[in-house]
Amino acid sequence: MAGAAEHHDSGSGSALQAVFDQLRSAYTLSLTLTSPLCLAVTALDRYLSLQHPSGESYSYDLTITDGQWRMKCQLADSLTRWVRTGSLRCGAGVLVSQLSLVHDETRLSHSYLRIDGIHSVVELPERFLSIKDVEKIPQWCQDYVTRSDGPLQLSRKYYLPLWINDDPYGSVWIPNNPPPDVVIDVSRITLVADLDAFFHSSRRPLPLLVRILHRSRIRYYGKPGQNIDFPFQVYCEVADQSGVMSMVVWNDLCPEWFNRLTVGSVLYLQQYSLKHSYQKRSRPQIRTLSLMTFHSIEICLNPRSPASVVTVIPPKSVQPQWGLPDVPYNFATRSEVDSMNSNQACDVIGLVTYVGRVERIRSKEKTGPEKFWAYRWVHAVDGTTDSPFILEIFSSSQPEIFNNICPMTYLVCTQMRVCQTGCSVYLTSSTETQLFITGCHKKQPYVSEPKVKAFIQWTKTLKDNVMLRRTAVGGHYCYPPAPPTFTPTTNSNMTNELSITAIAELKGELESLQYREHRRVAVQGYVAAVQYHTWPPQPELPHSEQQEGVSVQGVSDNGAAIPSSTKDEMTLSQREMDSTSPDSDITVSPKRRRVQTGTRLHRQYFTRSKMQSNSAGIQVASTSHEEEEQQQWDEGDLESEESEGEDKHTSVRKSAVGKETDQTSQVPGVQQAAIHPTALWESRVWPLAKQKVTDHFCCGRLDQESIPEKFHFDDREVLLHDLNLSPARWNPDLTSQTHTRTPVACTGYFMLTILGLNQTAAVDVLLVPVVSSDDPRAAGVPQTQHDNSLLSCISSGRLCVQPDGSCPTPGSLMSSAPQLESERVVCIVDLCLLGERRVEMICSKLYRTADVCQPSSTQ
Repeated sequence: MAGAAEHHDSGSGSALQAVFDQLRSAYTLSLTLTSPLCLAVTALDRYLSLQHPSGESYSYDLTITDGQWRMKCQLADSLTRWVRTGSLRCGAGVLVSQLSLVHDETRLSHSYLRIDGIHSVVELPERFLSIKDVEKIPQWCQDYVTRSDGPLQLSRKYYLPLWINDDPYGSVWIPNNPPPDVVIDVSRITLVADLDAFFHSSRRPLPLLVRILHRSRIRYYGKPGQNIDFPFQVYCEVADQSGVMSMVVWNDLCPEWFNRLTVGSVLYLQQYSLKHSYQKRSRPQIRTLSLMTFHSIEICLNPRSPASVVTVIPPKSVQPQWGLPDVPYNFATRSEVDSMNSNQACDVIGLVTYVGRVERIRSKEKTGPEKFWAYRWVHAVDGTTDSPFILEIFSSSQPEIFNNICPMTYLVCTQMRVCQTGCSVYLTSSTETQLFITGCHKKQPYVSEPKVKAFIQWTKTLKDNVMLRRTAVGGHYCYPPAPPTFTPTTNSNMTNELSITAIAELKGELESLQYREHRRVAVQGYVAAVQYHTWPPQPELPHSEQQEGVSVQGVSDNGAAIPSSTKDEMTLSQREMDSTSPDSDITVSPKRRRVQTGTRLHRQYFTRSKMQSNSAGIQVASTSHEEEEQQQWDEGDLESEESEGEDKHTSVRKSAVGKETDQTSQVPGVQQAAIHPTALWESRVWPLAKQKVTDHFCCGRLDQESIPEKFHFDDREVLLHDLNLSPARWNPDLTSQTHTRTPVACTGYFMLTILGLNQTAAVDVLLVPVVSSDDPRAAGVPQTQHDNSLLSCISSGRLCVQPDGSCPTPGSLMSSAPQLESERVVCIVDLCLLGERRVEMICSKLYRTADVCQPSSTQ
């Protein structure tokens, strides 16, 4: 055992140098540090694993620095969950407890460092804050450690994007430079319509001269154990004067040509091959082009056997006599979308007014490694109606555009599909969707379209300051709104319907969540308690003032004031939840903040014994049995700390979303500020039932990332950094900047406690009601009036503005709470792992008994 940190502090050299000196002098290739080594994470890279018996699909290389040297290391397979949950991220500090030196025995002089143990992830220490340019830190390179720009496992030749698979990423993807001038022989070319004759004969087809009409996003089909260097595929729809046909770009040619095969480009193709077309894939809708489309065969561009030759013709060299068709468009205005059929394709242009955060959903493909799709919600207006386009935009293999969509930009989306759901209409992107924002429109084929010109004329009548007041970014957003009635599905193959999940089974849902993954579940039970909290949180008041404030607003089931003892009991679990909330770091010391950040994502749920023990003033930590269980989940990557005087019979079970032990209650001398609700209500059954609840899933206080905020031009870069997925490279300039958050139309939120039907499990979910049309969630939702009773508010998700322009007070809302007594409900919950131990649990819809329908068939 050795402590590398001492070498760094002594000033005798870098900490990494000290580690290598010890590794070289050790009898084994593994080194366990008695004092964890604090390093800054500057880069994270992901690639497909080799043969992994553990079932992990991807491996990770991370670049670390001690401030003097920079080094790329491999992350041990048992530690990859630190990355997948967003705890280990670029720009954070990592306390490394164990390292080893790995030699590739199949190659000469190839060795690398592997991190086998992580104690915790912490806020970046002050000594790293002076770093302005990571690239200026020299890379470590010794004769026994290889310096590599690619994966440390040399059998992989490329890195994947950190969070999804369908973006071009890394230096192997050649950028789109202007094509050089070329001279081609067009006297011996064939037409698309003649390719079928070549396919059914033994003759090699003649060269083709075609224009790209549509391009798909990248498809990655890599699998562990697969012997393909670049398993990528891209579809294009190409055309000449005789017709339209699909062209498939395979494998090595994708990194070489993808960025250069833009829509509208003219290609001269040689040595391509033909094969039967794959029918089970999406295709763009080309209704405005009077050409025949050939679906039976497709053009294949292969890197070998034969090696296809692709030539991009410069635009100035394209001749009119070639008869190549123009790129077809079908632009639709917002006023026209309402009358369009579902699944109909259209192109749109609009001024962006709202941009949501990037989230991920898990692909339902059963084969291959796990895969996620990245998407975000966007609102854009075009002046033809007061309603905006509501756009669900998935990553289109254009990260430089997708990640830079922001309010006040002109956005063009092609091949969007109309989705009609009841009274709601929105547009979702397709495989062939292309995105263009301000700065990308010049020389695009659509600039001469009449509706594009009309839109540009409309924007000239706008005032920037007026439109800027209508903009917002971020926050929890989910569309379309849930239907007025709920019918659970009994068929697991129905992707658009929800089955009911037992509340006790939420543990599995939470444990399997990955960073920014969105998942929707339905649970049923009874509303056992309701708390109302103001937002933004108010400064903590003295204890006497808190009791007085709560007693004024708090009401029981008959509208009377709640005794202080009951209120204290009701807020007990809330205090415990807030002790683990990231926001509570505001009031604690830097040392305390590091400890909390060091634990990975967790959510706690309480047993009856835990609640009783805390009522008696006993501070409880995990039992040794539970620590063993956690270590099995952690696979040895985190050592739990035991508190002295631990009682095995007063145990706390953890909702192990991050699979680590909660250290919050184990730090002596740290006081957490309790958050008291402005108003609260509990059912008659809850005081007794909560003593029998064994699993209580608690979501903590509302996270500021769940609330949309106003957009400011000066904060554009910081806002985009926060809205996008955690980057694969550390940018010290962005991480050091802060901005003032201006919430959009949020005055408070409800915390609902849903008690399971068997009264053995409960879950706390948050409901943020819509109170103003400025809230992005108000767009596209019917504004029906209701009586502002508590049941109406939480079932509709919004508060109705009173005639004087005000919203109902929390006290008046709670006065109607007895309607909830014994009301059986189904709650639709949106789950999202925000990263850094923060789980968002938002109630998007609450169905009353009368709104729940029985399924037509059961299995």
